[in-house]
Amino acid sequence: MKENNYKPQIPDVMEAIFDAAYLTFDLVAAMLFFIFSKGNMLFILYGILTLTLCGGDAFHLVPRIIRAVRGSNDKIKRQLGIGLQVSSVTMTVFYIILMYIWKLTFPEFKIPVVIEVVVWISAVVRIVICLFPQNNWCTDEGNMRLSIIRNTVFAVTGTGIIILYLISGNTYGYHMTRMAAAIIISFGCYLPVTLFSKTKPKVGLLMIPKTCAYMWIIVMGLQILSEY
Repeated sequence: MKENNYKPQIPDVMEAIFDAAYLTFDLVAAMLFFIFSKGNMLFILYGILTLTLCGGDAFHLVPRIIRAVRGSNDKIKRQLGIGLQVSSVTMTVFYIILMYIWKLTFPEFKIPVVIEVVVWISAVVRIVICLFPQNNWCTDEGNMRLSIIRNTVFAVTGTGIIILYLISGNTYGYHMTRMAAAIIISFGCYLPVTLFSKTKPKVGLLMIPKTCAYMWIIVMGLQILSEY
């Protein structure tokens, strides 16, 4: 279908609104962290975390918004592919930052060396794999083998962060076991999408709860900020 004959359907419009609202939320939250941090490195790091989330996802979501409104073409497909690659890298960085947020939130806990090493190694390995041209980010076929490998490694990174937030538990009354729950939800929704969405497009709907889980992570940071 040519772009000038394209008419957005209701699901397309709803997707565009949701994506735009999500990016706006991230941007506003980042500003709040920086404005009210008062030099506290914890909240400055939360601001960087939120900007990393917003900036990386924008590479993928802005083309999706444009596609939803104007229709698809080769340029949009390429932008979506590059956006997926960029967001895959930034999401890995997101978890590294989240590890340092844990350190600053709970300074009395010493991070197990093995967990820090595993998180760093798995994150670096995933980023390197994401840079391989063999991933075929801009094609409909992709590369299932590399997708399985890079996301298995990513799951290792996420598991390390989950363990940290389970260790800290309800320290200071922050109930940060919720952080572990949010990460589990995000991975539970993300992995099926990245593995099967090209062959089963409806699986892509899982990106909605995945996105909400990341917003929940940011909200937890805002709740701590409100208590300072």
